[in-house]
Amino acid sequence: MIPKFWQDTLMTLPLLIQFLLCPVVLAALLLVTAPYGRHHKTGWGPNLPNRVAWILMELPALLVITVLVLLSPAGNQPQAWLPLCFWIFHYAYRTFVFPILMQPSDRTFPALLVVFAVAFNALNGYNNAAALIDAGEQGVPLLSAHFLAGSVIFIGGFAVHFQADRTIRNLRQPGDRGYHVPSGGLFRWVSSPNYLGEIIQWIGWAVMTWSLAGAAFALFTLCNLAPRAISNHRWYREHFADYPADRRILVPGVF
Repeated sequence: MIPKFWQDTLMTLPLLIQFLLCPVVLAALLLVTAPYGRHHKTGWGPNLPNRVAWILMELPALLVITVLVLLSPAGNQPQAWLPLCFWIFHYAYRTFVFPILMQPSDRTFPALLVVFAVAFNALNGYNNAAALIDAGEQGVPLLSAHFLAGSVIFIGGFAVHFQADRTIRNLRQPGDRGYHVPSGGLFRWVSSPNYLGEIIQWIGWAVMTWSLAGAAFALFTLCNLAPRAISNHRWYREHFADYPADRRILVPGVF
């Protein structure tokens, strides 16, 4: 039996670390553009093929929370396993479907960023597993207003995210390795609806689980993706003279 002090520490310290990472990541990505995809550059050490990198990065997010929740005494409680189904749905897509559907590219992915992503996804999976296990043990009401609202927000965010990914994939014809200006859907109004969809998703997760771990993930997603959306918007404007002048960065009509 783990003493209560260490139980509390194992619950709160990883969560505190995740919250503290948010401003650090925000500041870092506002200063230095993450060097992958269209922003790829040399000088970041060894590289991995894009598909391999995506699978390695996302796999811990899928496995850690699933194993911890299902092997816990609370794993058979719907308060734990039903939200977990939403998480698995997203990360099964990100870990396997997204890389498989990815259009061929000459770009590679810095192994250093893969290591950072693996570490964060393991931490995030642990924190959210702890939240789901606690909800299962406490027997909190499942069909609450926040669970239903969060579910709708999550599904809506995934739909935006999935559609944007599909639009980007369809820009390239077989043998094409270049970049093109996406259009249609939310691309009519913003440069990165795929990032907007992910941010909406994890806000939905935070509402659904009504947990500090969910809030930490939603905040981290915003701090991680908003600077990347800024970089993408700037890149499009620099490389395409006819890029729509009224297209915003991330939020239609606002930002």
